[in-house]
Amino acid sequence: MIVHIITGSICLISGLFAMTARKRRGRHTFCGELYHGSYVIVFVSSIAMAVLHWEESAYLFYIALFSYGLAFIGYLAAKKRWINWLSFHLSGMAGSYIGIITAVLVVNVSKIPVLNALPELWYWFLPTIIGTPLIMMSGRRYTAKVR
Repeated sequence: MIVHIITGSICLISGLFAMTARKRRGRHTFCGELYHGSYVIVFVSSIAMAVLHWEESAYLFYIALFSYGLAFIGYLAAKKRWINWLSFHLSGMAGSYIGIITAVLVVNVSKIPVLNALPELWYWFLPTIIGTPLIMMSGRRYTAKVR
């Protein structure tokens, strides 16, 4: 569990750095590689914890599967550079970041004063509600530069 927490924290930090860095080799690619590598460990540990504690943690299994699936698509798109790769990369990586934020909120919100007063359902949807328009704006911005 400690490995899961540490690598999850690395994902949150390195993902933020990758998103805010200039999109070229250097800080963006280093942080992106660190993000993906850490996400693999978060994914494997999430699956293991969900299977071991299925009754109370089955939802982790589905969040992990979906979120890492997005991260993998985004990572693969950047590596293979297939047609429209930038769109897949951006939406995959940003979608996986939304997934990890959602997981962190859902698991920890009951322990955070003030925030725990809001209905839990908010924490399932709020990251997606906030993140999706940001992904769309970024997609327009970066695909316009490529053309």
